Amino acid sequence: MGSQVAPALGRDVEGAAPSVIIKTEDLWKTYDMGAIQVNALCGVSFQIERGEYVAIMGPSGSGKSTLMNLIGCLDTPTRGEYWLNGRRVSELTDDELAYIRNKEIGFVFQTFNLLSRATALHNVELPLIYNGTPAAERRARAEEALRTVELGDRMEHKPNELSGGQRQRVAIARALVNRPSIILADEPTGNLDTATGDEIMALFDRLNASGNTIVLVTHEHDIAARARRIIHIRDGKVARDEKTGR
Repeated sequence: MGSQVAPALGRDVEGAAPSVIIKTEDLWKTYDMGAIQVNALCGVSFQIERGEYVAIMGPSGSGKSTLMNLIGCLDTPTRGEYWLNGRRVSELTDDELAYIRNKEIGFVFQTFNLLSRATALHNVELPLIYNGTPAAERRARAEEALRTVELGDRMEHKPNELSGGQRQRVAIARALVNRPSIILADEPTGNLDTATGDEIMALFDRLNASGNTIVLVTHEHDIAARARRIIHIRDGKVARDEKTGR
């Protein structure tokens, strides 16, 4: 896999303060379902500042997963604009979008998405392999990320040798290893028991306290309440945007 060079991306914040890391403006996403069109998002606008801890919450079918895909540059809006770190996403090339997905956003999924035959260390190294990081640096950064999530003694273990909570910690370490602008977590406790889920949420608290911007997508009230701010999505719209007081 060849080395991936950071593209020269211009600044285009259009009035957003330098501290704003995510800005959406009138985002719509429409799907053609045969003879009818379904609006998954209907004019969503908000801003998230660097260092914030925000939960995007809504019931199944509310549009929160569609919004997560747009924030993660996994999909494009039907209309409206999205700025990530001051860059207008609609103007980026495929190579620039691939770079952003690899370097700017650390993804954490409900199903962990680990390679079953690879060690924890190798799973965490994967994003660095994709962007051509030299082997010695790659290993050092993967080891550092695993120590950050308190798995320094499990680096050579494979996923089937780890608990569910430990597997999710490996996934979080993988999300951290590229030192991304945003950690984007989709239902990160969905496959965990309550006690283990609490441990993972405590880890997110510590990561946010150390300066990481976290956007958490969930349908669970108690998980969303761990964030500092909740954006409630219902029927494809922002129904409420509130601080939690934490």
